[in-house]
This record gives sequence, C-alpha cells and structure tokens, in this order.
Amino acid sequence: MEIVRLHLARIGALNDIPVHGFVIKHPRAGAILVDTGIGSSAELIKEWRIVNREVAEALAEHDLSPADVKIVINSHLHFDHCGQNAVFKHAPFYVQRSEVDRARAEEPTVTQWFDFAGARYELLDGDAEIVDGVRVVRTPGHTVGHQSVFVDTANGAAVMIGDAAYTSDIYRDVEKADLTQWPGQHANRGDWERSLVKVQAMRPHSVHFCHDTRVIHA
Repeated sequence: MEIVRLHLARIGALNDIPVHGFVIKHPRAGAILVDTGIGSSAELIKEWRIVNREVAEALAEHDLSPADVKIVINSHLHFDHCGQNAVFKHAPFYVQRSEVDRARAEEPTVTQWFDFAGARYELLDGDAEIVDGVRVVRTPGHTVGHQSVFVDTANGAAVMIGDAAYTSDIYRDVEKADLTQWPGQHANRGDWERSLVKVQAMRPHSVHFCHDTRVIHA
C-alpha cells in the first residue's frame, strides 16, 4: 500500500505549521483519506492567519478526485482535520464515538463541517480494523477521542499520528518535550503521554505527522 501526503494549508498563528492530509492507496478498498483539512471560514482564516487550499486541488496533484475517495478517517474533529468532510458526502466517516460527542458539545463553529445533513458515520469504540491492513488505534490526550491510523506496508507498519504529536521532536521527546510554543498539544497530559508511549511501543517503521513535513523512520 502507498501513502500519499497532501498539503492542505498553513497556520500562520501557530508557528506557521503545515496542515497535511494523507491518502492510503488500498489495492482493494480504493483510496482512503485521513483528515480533510480546513473549511471555508473567514473568521477562522483571519484569526489563525491561515493559507488554505481545496482538498480537491491537492488530490488532483496525485491524479485523484474526491470521487476516488471511498473512505474517510478523521483522526479527530478539530477545525483543521474535518473542515472539508462535506466534499466527501458519498463516503463513510470513521471516527471515535467519544470524539463526535466531544465535538458536538465543544465545537459549535466546526459542527457544520462534520455534522452536515447526510453525513454517514461509522462510530468506533476503541481500536478497530477499517479494512485489511488499515486500522485505527485510540490515542486520547490531544482530545478525548483522538485516534491514529496504522497501515501495513512492505517495510512494516506506518502510522499517521494526527495531532497525537504535532512534530517529530515532540514525538521523540514525549514527557521531556518543550511544549511552551505548542499550546493545545494536550487536553489531558497523562493520557497524551500514555498514548505516545503506546504508539512507540508498537514500533512503527515510519511516523507521518499532520503538522510536520519530516517523517520518522525506525
């Protein structure tokens, strides 16, 4: 299976970080999209100094269209991870049940982006296999319902870690990481540290980040 990184945005107000989504090219299930980027909101774009991009444009760079995406997995439901879900109304969305409950209660601005009419959710309660060779692992801490996506590749397991760690340095350092410039990295410090230790213990061959262009290889 091939993993393709999409460049979807930059957030100027948070260390000018990139926003990435990922496409898993599954030989039988088709294209699986992990996270959809930021939606259209003048208020958010101004507040966070966002340079945004249409997910369809990012897909086209890899000879894909939204219609090619058969499954969407949201790592969690913050504005920069589910903002363009509605582009994929035809696809099911795999999200932790606890994350949908949290976002409905806490994210009034973002709710319209993931809770639109006709949205088809496959609600998960913990670790789960999505299709052969693709599974989600619950990694709470950034949010209560955060999940990371593991993919079996020829070289071993690859993980798209979402916001479980913003950067490769934070992933490596965990409890020793300097988070002074990274507000919002965790909502629950204990859960966050345990989740990163859990991912590291699974010894992924490669770790892909939503907000860092570097990839960690084992």
